[in-house]
Amino acid sequence: MLIRKPSEIPSSAITSKDHYLNRRRFLRGAVAAGAAALGAERLAEVFSPRIRALAGTKLETVKSPLSTTGETLTSQEDITHYNNFYEFGVDKSLPAKNAGVLPTRPWTVKVDGHVKKPLTFDIDALLKLRPLEDRVYRHRCVEAWSMVIPWVGYSLSEFIKQCEPLSTAKFVQFISYYDKHVEKWANQSAIFWPYSEGLRMDEAMHPLTLLTFGLYGEVLPNQDGAPVRIVVPWKYGYKSAKSIVEVRFVDKQPQTTWNEQAPSAYGFYSNVNPNVDTTPWSQQTERRIGLPFYAQRRNTLLFNGYADQVASLYSGMDLRKYY
Repeated sequence: MLIRKPSEIPSSAITSKDHYLNRRRFLRGAVAAGAAALGAERLAEVFSPRIRALAGTKLETVKSPLSTTGETLTSQEDITHYNNFYEFGVDKSLPAKNAGVLPTRPWTVKVDGHVKKPLTFDIDALLKLRPLEDRVYRHRCVEAWSMVIPWVGYSLSEFIKQCEPLSTAKFVQFISYYDKHVEKWANQSAIFWPYSEGLRMDEAMHPLTLLTFGLYGEVLPNQDGAPVRIVVPWKYGYKSAKSIVEVRFVDKQPQTTWNEQAPSAYGFYSNVNPNVDTTPWSQQTERRIGLPFYAQRRNTLLFNGYADQVASLYSGMDLRKYY
């Protein structure tokens, strides 16, 4: 990974203070960060033997015809050390340092709401539900950076079929793991934990939407959303909920975390769109992580380049209104 000195980075490439604070306005009590870090380190010492046992575990996979081709993969080092996982810190390097406290075994996913009957799935049963596929997807963050990631999983639709949702289920809500004693920033933020995201049912059932257990052929690292997350490649990264513990089938559009924090900036749909700038960051271009600095900038593609597959989901919708 190319590291440049501050003097070599043009001012135009540096996020302004106002924009930085806008994205992170929910952080409070920063003076307590040192104490929180100390607590995280002590918890990491307790959990680290179990975490190390899972880290690097290989997964049996098959190639997927839905995999994106013609893209250079982002390195595993960058994918696992440049993360947005605010429960474990707002700086991109902090989740890799702090997420070791996340206990990924035992792990269950609860299913409730508009379903034939409530269910609970063990993570290891989910891993065996369908053959795991290698799928390369473009990953686009609302902060205008991107990666190309080789995920491991299978279509979320296969899981949803097992849940037997009722005809009244119009949306799917995903709830992430939450423990105020584990998550670094839980007591320093104005965000309402646990993290919540949601999709319209047809979005969730689309074959590109991935129930994800790994990357680069190995189990997910904690900082990337272990042990199970979703990946929705045509949407901004925050729509892909991490460390999922509950799936709710609901009849109305669910409240989601970033939409709740700033609805004028973070719409429910959050489809990648170079023509809609609602956040402090322009979406017209993006910076590809891992490339030399001079080669990182590129034009953003509508639906992150997946328009041929997903544009029909939004036929007739005003994408500036439903952003």
